[in-house]
Amino acid sequence: MKKSLQLYLFILVLLLNVFTYMYFSKELTFEHNRYANAEKKWKYNLNSANNNLADANYFSLAKNENAQNYFNPDNATKTIQIEKLIPFVTEKLMDFNANPKGNPYISQDQIGANKFIINKVRILNHRWIIADFSDGEYWGEVLLKYFVNDNETVSFETIQSLIYQK
Repeated sequence: MKKSLQLYLFILVLLLNVFTYMYFSKELTFEHNRYANAEKKWKYNLNSANNNLADANYFSLAKNENAQNYFNPDNATKTIQIEKLIPFVTEKLMDFNANPKGNPYISQDQIGANKFIINKVRILNHRWIIADFSDGEYWGEVLLKYFVNDNETVSFETIQSLIYQK
């Protein structure tokens, strides 16, 4: 009886070892596959985000070489650095927000108690700017044409603006 009990215990321990080995080997494979799938998903999301960023920057002076060549032609005696031009033009446009009646290049009359000011600016190329404006209650967008003059001033011209409904 003692030998049969030892045999049963031996078989039980052997079975527990086999099951434990199988469990941990399958768990390792499962974790490896899960990590590989997560890595593929992250790479796909990163590539997707990079593609979306490239699409968003397609209309941007910083990424448009043809528009940059307008400011830096091969035969020019004076060139403009794009890295300095973008903040310079943006700052000049934002300076008009200090006007008591609001930014004049929005071409929208004051509706409520607050004036319309430009919040966000995107320089599309060597000639156009799109800007977001609001008075805190109403929101809109404006398309502007800009010119960098020889005396390093910037002049703006409103092409069209719109206000969104509440």
